[in-house]
Amino acid sequence: MLKGFAIVSLLWGAPSFAAAPGKLSHADEVAAFKAAGFKMVGGQWQSCGDPGTDSYQAGAIDTVHDVNGDGLAEVVITEGSTFCYGAVETGFVLLSKQTGGNWKVVTANAGVPTFLSTKGVGNWPDIEIGGPGFCFPIYRWNGRKYALTRHQYDGKACRPN
Repeated sequence: MLKGFAIVSLLWGAPSFAAAPGKLSHADEVAAFKAAGFKMVGGQWQSCGDPGTDSYQAGAIDTVHDVNGDGLAEVVITEGSTFCYGAVETGFVLLSKQTGGNWKVVTANAGVPTFLSTKGVGNWPDIEIGGPGFCFPIYRWNGRKYALTRHQYDGKACRPN
């Protein structure tokens, strides 16, 4: 079902990123989940409000990596649910650790994030948001937020239906 999680990890492990993937301390893990809006329910981190469907997969730290080369970790938290995310089955939150030690949400979306080699402001990688279909949105960091810049499939421009 949530095949995209492994894809995120594989793509994030590509050599185009400066630091090696890491693991968060328990305190950072808890702080990141809370910053992302997750709550601990029955021993699981939950955010989307799935009522307990069979497709539900609790929140998980998918990847820890310094994606923009600033020396501070970024983390992708994923959650799975067709109830919450429809056919794409996956939602994600990208957070960045701040110099004071807090975590800040950078972006969140339904879909499977793929971090591209193209960059926006501050060396932040463009993000392709995958899901069902053949024409995916590409978001670029503009200094304030990730904004839609184009659509592509297999590296080529396309128009969504």
